[in-house]
Amino acid sequence: MDMSAGERKGLSLFALIMIGIGSIFGSGWLFGAGAAAQVAGPAALVAWVIGAVFIGMIAMSYAEVGSAYPIPGGMARYGHLSHGPALGFLTGWAVWIAVASLIPIESIAATQYMTSWGFEWAKGLVDPATHQLTLSGICSALALTVALWLTCFWSVQLLARANTVLTLVKFAIPVLAVLALIGSGFHTSNFTSQGGFAPYGWPAVLTAVTTCGVIFAFNGFQAVVNLGGAAKNPGRAIPIALVGALALGLVIYLALQTAYLGSVPPEQLQRAGGWQGVNLNSPFADLAKLLMLHWVVTLLQFGAFISPAGSNIANVASAAYMVTNLAETGFFPRKLAAVHPRYGTARPAMWLNLGFSVLLLLTVGRSWQALAGVVSAAMVISYLIGPIAVGVLRRTQPDLPRPFRLPAAGFLCPLTFTFAACALYWSKWPNTGKVAVLTLVSVPIAALVLRRKGDVERGRDASNKGGGERGAGLVRQFAPAWWMIVFLVWTAALSALGSPDFGGHGIIPGGLDIALVALSAPAFYFWAVRAGVDARRAGLTGSYSGSVSVPKPTVTPEDERPMVSV
Repeated sequence: MDMSAGERKGLSLFALIMIGIGSIFGSGWLFGAGAAAQVAGPAALVAWVIGAVFIGMIAMSYAEVGSAYPIPGGMARYGHLSHGPALGFLTGWAVWIAVASLIPIESIAATQYMTSWGFEWAKGLVDPATHQLTLSGICSALALTVALWLTCFWSVQLLARANTVLTLVKFAIPVLAVLALIGSGFHTSNFTSQGGFAPYGWPAVLTAVTTCGVIFAFNGFQAVVNLGGAAKNPGRAIPIALVGALALGLVIYLALQTAYLGSVPPEQLQRAGGWQGVNLNSPFADLAKLLMLHWVVTLLQFGAFISPAGSNIANVASAAYMVTNLAETGFFPRKLAAVHPRYGTARPAMWLNLGFSVLLLLTVGRSWQALAGVVSAAMVISYLIGPIAVGVLRRTQPDLPRPFRLPAAGFLCPLTFTFAACALYWSKWPNTGKVAVLTLVSVPIAALVLRRKGDVERGRDASNKGGGERGAGLVRQFAPAWWMIVFLVWTAALSALGSPDFGGHGIIPGGLDIALVALSAPAFYFWAVRAGVDARRAGLTGSYSGSVSVPKPTVTPEDERPMVSV
């Protein structure tokens, strides 16, 4: 796909904002308020603010890189541009896993909400004892996954038109639900009874940020970055769409959380023994039933299909762009990058993502709550390269035209990375260990590909000089990626040994564990930036991409913006 200014079809700014809002209002609003209240009580409101601030910081760093390099699916490519092929594949792999995992989780959300229907077969989709999908529930989620996947099978323009319609429809549903729940009776005592505003302590609030769908909900910003390269004016459209979608998302999510906390009948809250005992399969729909708001139940049941469908349109497209980028850098088979000549969609990449979605459904996708915690931790890992890429490119390419510049980047980038490191730790053990292993699986794959193909020039020399040169080339290629490997092992180890508040074994006392994460994160950030600068000097950045080279960005006369052919 040539994304030069002359070749782009062009998504409008309005369409890009609708894609961002549509992705943010997925299944997160259906379950996030209930899950966060169960973990943090009324202090879940603070968790949404923390999550929005964190994602806003991440999004603005990606806005600078994304507007300078408007590549569709660019989040899978920025590590390659800043550090070279080895780290590019590690970060691209992490981004792909995080985005592709969103496809089945939306179908799981819709299936769980089907239990609020009055049909007997619908009630059997979820086990009432374990709150996990039964065999029939998994089959229903699988059918929905295929149906939503087919929505994006034809063209990017169909994506934009369908998403705009769905977003406008589903935006009204949470607003009406909030008004109806508050109007039915609002109990302010719920915010202070049963242990006070933060009944389970502030560590629970931090855990809610990453395990209860808060980060998962705001993760829709990725769709703006990944699809922003197809906008008519990425330099202007990407930051505006990010700010608009995140700001509106925060307002609605705070309203939803407030409505949920105030609408739970106090007598039920007391019978449950506090917020931890309030465990509803379909939080808002079940709550509306208790309040005899039958029209709201019907509205929410409809929204349970519209919201995941709207989000999955962007998820399917973004995940396909991820695979395409990894294929064009030589780490996935080149055939996966093939684009349909008529419809412009990467169909082989979409088939791969569908297979991955089915695998998740059949193995770990038994409930939205269980999968959301792991997916959110994977998302945090995928965020790491954003602020680092800003720091590296500011040093290695200071004259690169940047339609959007992150203010105070020297201070905000290390702070953002530190926040991301803490958020990964808050994901709790064993989620941190699972996503670290899942990410590090890419290391031997990268080593195998680099050893076979190597750097273009070194590969030619190695064929004559033997394995010693090939080994030296592999060490050279991996030099810029060691910070990432050590960071994941270090964070997972701290998580396993840290406070029980975050799932650890308590060997490292509470407070000290967070201090170790926060103090070590800036060191990893500056190590990573230095590694990127050294990679640039060594000629690694952009020097290897399989059979396709990544040229130095050039400024087009149409819009004075650098473009990359991908």
